[in-house]
Amino acid sequence: MEFMPVGVFASIDAGLGVKLEVVRDLGIKTIQLHTPAKASRTPENAKAFLEKLSEYGITTTVVFLGFEGETYETIARTAETVGFVPEETRQARLQEAREIADFAKLLGVEAIGSHIGFVPHDTASDAYKGMVAAIQEYCDYLKKNGQRLHLETGQEKAENLLAFLHDVGRDNIFINFDPANLILYGMGNPIESLKKVGKYVRSCHCKDALPTTGTPGVDWGTEVPFGQGKVDAKLFLQTLKEIGYTGPLTIEREIPEDPERQKAEIGQALALIESIKATL
Repeated sequence: MEFMPVGVFASIDAGLGVKLEVVRDLGIKTIQLHTPAKASRTPENAKAFLEKLSEYGITTTVVFLGFEGETYETIARTAETVGFVPEETRQARLQEAREIADFAKLLGVEAIGSHIGFVPHDTASDAYKGMVAAIQEYCDYLKKNGQRLHLETGQEKAENLLAFLHDVGRDNIFINFDPANLILYGMGNPIESLKKVGKYVRSCHCKDALPTTGTPGVDWGTEVPFGQGKVDAKLFLQTLKEIGYTGPLTIEREIPEDPERQKAEIGQALALIESIKATL
């Protein structure tokens, strides 16, 4: 695989990410795949999807977990509904996460990405210990599948994320670094955070944002096209190279309600990334 190939967040069926035809049209060769709907996760569909990937010359690098009932409408609602934090859905979601991992294995994908949810700040609390135990259990399952877990950044400061990785204590847990999320959630400078967690970064998103004009950590920032926010696209790619990252640069632009604009802005991000890569 080429040095830091460009990728894009994609989907098989309804959900986050662009369709494969958009990936093909833009000439992008790697994708992160949003979890297909449960009914789509069959061996037959995996085979058909692999055939289409082969036809288009596309490789899937990460399959991302997603669960019914999650919402990102506000930061508070995100904290209440996303990932493995809600105790009432945790066991059911762990079971579905295992099924998704098995589907990813059919696709030959060794990395599972996830917003696991807001990790409780009180490390002595039962809520925190429950999250640690849940992720340990899932990592152990992935290990048997020859897979690893990539935690998405954003909902914790770098120091808290590092402490959580240490407490989970598994050798197949890493980071999917999303610089925009740190701005959107008000959780710190993305470049400084990248330097702190760099040794764990195994995948990343090229996404950009502006900070909130309200209260950081309470009110959302605003997602904008890559290169038009506060991430500093050139410095981000330079820093990835400095920490030894060589994997895909996966563009994420989630505006499915406007597919034409989405495709155009992904194309603009592609051109920007390639121009920066030429200078590295």
